[in-house]
Amino acid sequence: MDDIRVLDKEFVLYIREEVIQEKIKECAEELNAKFCNSADAPMVICLLNGAAYFTVDLSKHFNFMCQIDFVKYTSYVGTDCSCELSNFIGLKDSVENRDVILVDDIIDSGFTMSKIIADVKSRNAKSVTVVTMIYKPHTVQAKDLQVDYYAIKMDDSPFIIGYGLDYCEIGRTLKDIYILKD
Repeated sequence: MDDIRVLDKEFVLYIREEVIQEKIKECAEELNAKFCNSADAPMVICLLNGAAYFTVDLSKHFNFMCQIDFVKYTSYVGTDCSCELSNFIGLKDSVENRDVILVDDIIDSGFTMSKIIADVKSRNAKSVTVVTMIYKPHTVQAKDLQVDYYAIKMDDSPFIIGYGLDYCEIGRTLKDIYILKD
Protein backbone atom coordinates (compact mmCIF):
# COMPACT_ATOMS: atom_id res chain seq x y z
CA MET A 1 0.00 0.00 0.00
CA ASP A 2 1.77 3.15 -1.18
CA ASP A 3 -1.09 5.67 -0.79
CA ILE A 4 -3.79 5.56 1.86
CA ARG A 5 -6.66 7.70 3.05
CA VAL A 6 -7.27 8.29 6.75
CA LEU A 7 -10.44 10.22 7.50
CA ASP A 8 -10.15 13.42 5.39
CA LYS A 9 -6.39 13.22 4.62
CA GLU A 10 -4.27 11.45 2.00
CA PHE A 11 -0.95 9.87 3.02
CA VAL A 12 1.91 8.35 1.03
CA LEU A 13 4.33 5.61 2.09
CA TYR A 14 7.48 7.02 3.69
CA ILE A 15 9.31 4.25 5.62
CA ARG A 16 8.67 0.52 5.23
CA GLU A 17 8.34 -1.80 8.23
CA GLU A 18 11.63 -3.61 7.49
CA VAL A 19 13.58 -0.35 7.73
CA ILE A 20 11.76 0.64 10.93
CA GLN A 21 12.60 -2.71 12.54
CA GLU A 22 16.28 -2.47 11.60
CA LYS A 23 16.51 1.06 13.05
CA ILE A 24 14.82 -0.12 16.26
CA LYS A 25 17.34 -2.94 16.61
CA GLU A 26 20.22 -0.48 16.19
CA CYS A 27 18.69 1.80 18.85
CA ALA A 28 18.34 -1.14 21.25
CA GLU A 29 21.99 -2.05 20.74
CA GLU A 30 22.98 1.46 21.87
CA LEU A 31 20.82 1.08 24.98
CA ASN A 32 22.34 -2.34 25.63
CA ALA A 33 25.79 -0.77 25.64
CA LYS A 34 24.66 1.72 28.29
CA PHE A 35 22.56 -0.53 30.54
CA CYS A 36 23.80 -4.12 30.14
CA ASN A 37 26.09 -3.84 33.20
CA SER A 38 23.59 -1.92 35.30
CA ALA A 39 23.37 -3.17 38.89
CA ASP A 40 19.65 -2.39 39.06
CA ALA A 41 16.96 -2.95 36.47
CA PRO A 42 16.08 0.42 34.89
CA MET A 43 12.46 1.50 34.72
CA VAL A 44 11.32 1.92 31.13
CA ILE A 45 8.42 4.35 30.92
CA CYS A 46 6.42 4.05 27.72
CA LEU A 47 4.49 7.18 26.79
CA LEU A 48 1.08 6.08 25.57
CA ASN A 49 -0.50 5.72 23.17
CA GLY A 50 1.97 6.19 20.34
CA ALA A 51 5.10 4.64 21.84
CA ALA A 52 3.50 1.28 22.69
CA TYR A 53 4.55 -0.41 19.43
CA PHE A 54 8.06 1.06 19.60
CA THR A 55 8.53 0.12 23.27
CA VAL A 56 7.49 -3.49 22.71
CA ASP A 57 9.72 -3.96 19.66
CA LEU A 58 12.63 -2.09 21.26
CA SER A 59 12.49 -4.15 24.46
CA LYS A 60 12.62 -7.42 22.50
CA HIS A 61 16.26 -6.58 21.74
CA PHE A 62 17.31 -5.60 25.28
CA ASN A 63 20.15 -7.57 26.85
CA PHE A 64 19.34 -6.19 30.30
CA MET A 65 16.51 -6.70 32.76
CA CYS A 66 14.07 -3.83 33.15
CA GLN A 67 10.67 -2.89 34.47
CA ILE A 68 8.23 -1.44 31.93
CA ASP A 69 5.51 0.95 32.98
CA PHE A 70 3.05 3.00 30.97
CA VAL A 71 1.93 6.61 31.36
CA LYS A 72 -0.22 8.80 29.19
CA TYR A 73 0.38 12.40 28.31
CA THR A 74 -1.49 14.01 25.43
CA SER A 75 -0.45 17.15 23.57
CA TYR A 76 -1.87 16.73 20.03
CA VAL A 77 -5.29 17.65 18.69
CA GLY A 78 -5.62 16.40 15.09
CA THR A 79 -2.40 17.42 13.31
CA ASP A 80 -1.60 20.31 15.69
CA CYS A 81 0.47 20.20 18.85
CA SER A 82 -1.22 22.08 21.68
CA CYS A 83 1.97 21.82 23.78
CA GLU A 84 -0.26 21.51 26.84
CA LEU A 85 -0.13 18.25 28.78
CA SER A 86 -3.36 16.58 29.77
CA ASN A 87 -4.77 13.13 30.48
CA PHE A 88 -1.96 12.03 32.81
CA ILE A 89 -2.18 8.44 33.98
CA GLY A 90 0.37 8.08 36.77
CA LEU A 91 3.17 5.68 37.46
CA LYS A 92 2.40 2.58 39.50
CA ASP A 93 5.84 2.42 41.15
CA SER A 94 8.29 4.95 42.47
CA VAL A 95 11.18 6.13 40.29
CA GLU A 96 13.15 7.35 43.29
CA ASN A 97 16.85 6.40 42.97
CA ARG A 98 16.13 4.49 39.73
CA ASP A 99 17.54 4.84 36.25
CA VAL A 100 14.58 5.82 34.08
CA ILE A 101 14.33 5.33 30.32
CA LEU A 102 11.57 7.49 28.81
CA VAL A 103 10.34 6.04 25.51
CA ASP A 104 8.29 8.22 23.15
CA ASP A 105 7.02 7.81 19.61
CA ILE A 106 8.12 11.23 18.30
CA ILE A 107 10.03 14.29 19.49
CA ASP A 108 8.70 17.26 17.58
CA SER A 109 8.63 20.56 19.50
CA GLY A 110 10.12 18.86 22.55
CA PHE A 111 7.86 20.70 25.00
CA THR A 112 5.96 17.57 26.04
CA MET A 113 9.13 15.60 26.69
CA SER A 114 10.70 18.49 28.62
CA LYS A 115 7.68 18.59 30.94
CA ILE A 116 7.78 14.82 31.39
CA ILE A 117 11.50 14.90 32.22
CA ALA A 118 10.86 17.61 34.82
CA ASP A 119 8.06 15.50 36.30
CA VAL A 120 10.26 12.39 36.52
CA LYS A 121 13.21 14.34 37.95
CA SER A 122 10.92 15.87 40.59
CA ARG A 123 10.26 12.28 41.71
CA ASN A 124 14.02 11.90 42.41
CA ALA A 125 15.01 9.54 39.59
CA LYS A 126 18.72 8.63 39.66
CA SER A 127 19.04 9.30 35.93
CA VAL A 128 16.76 10.00 32.96
CA THR A 129 17.49 8.71 29.46
CA VAL A 130 15.30 9.86 26.57
CA VAL A 131 14.61 7.49 23.66
CA THR A 132 12.32 8.21 20.74
CA MET A 133 11.34 6.39 17.59
CA ILE A 134 11.18 9.55 15.44
CA TYR A 135 13.39 12.56 16.15
CA LYS A 136 12.95 15.86 14.32
CA PRO A 137 15.85 17.92 15.75
CA HIS A 138 15.18 20.96 13.54
CA THR A 139 11.66 21.38 14.98
CA VAL A 140 12.69 21.13 18.65
CA GLN A 141 11.90 24.38 20.45
CA ALA A 142 12.56 23.20 24.01
CA LYS A 143 16.12 24.48 24.38
CA ASP A 144 17.03 22.32 27.37
CA LEU A 145 15.90 19.02 25.82
CA GLN A 146 18.51 16.28 25.48
CA VAL A 147 17.47 13.33 23.27
CA ASP A 148 19.85 10.50 24.08
CA TYR A 149 18.81 7.85 21.54
CA TYR A 150 16.53 7.65 18.53
CA ALA A 151 15.65 5.09 15.90
CA ILE A 152 14.85 7.43 12.99
CA LYS A 153 16.02 11.00 12.47
CA MET A 154 13.93 13.13 10.11
CA ASP A 155 15.45 16.19 8.49
CA ASP A 156 12.10 17.36 7.17
CA SER A 157 8.84 18.06 8.98
CA PRO A 158 5.95 16.19 7.38
CA PHE A 159 3.04 15.04 9.50
CA ILE A 160 3.39 11.26 9.83
CA ILE A 161 1.20 8.33 10.81
CA GLY A 162 1.63 4.60 11.21
CA TYR A 163 3.56 2.34 13.53
CA GLY A 164 1.93 3.88 16.60
CA LEU A 165 1.56 7.41 15.25
CA ASP A 166 -1.96 8.60 14.55
CA TYR A 167 -4.18 11.19 12.96
CA CYS A 168 -7.20 11.76 15.22
CA GLU A 169 -6.52 8.36 16.88
CA ILE A 170 -6.61 6.53 13.49
CA GLY A 171 -3.62 4.96 11.70
CA ARG A 172 -1.61 3.65 14.67
CA THR A 173 -1.93 0.05 13.48
CA LEU A 174 -0.31 0.66 10.10
CA LYS A 175 2.91 -1.37 9.94
CA ASP A 176 4.69 1.23 7.78
CA ILE A 177 5.09 5.00 8.31
CA TYR A 178 3.25 7.38 5.98
CA ILE A 179 3.55 11.13 5.40
CA LEU A 180 0.77 13.59 4.68
CA LYS A 181 0.41 14.04 0.93
CA ASP A 182 0.87 17.61 -0.34
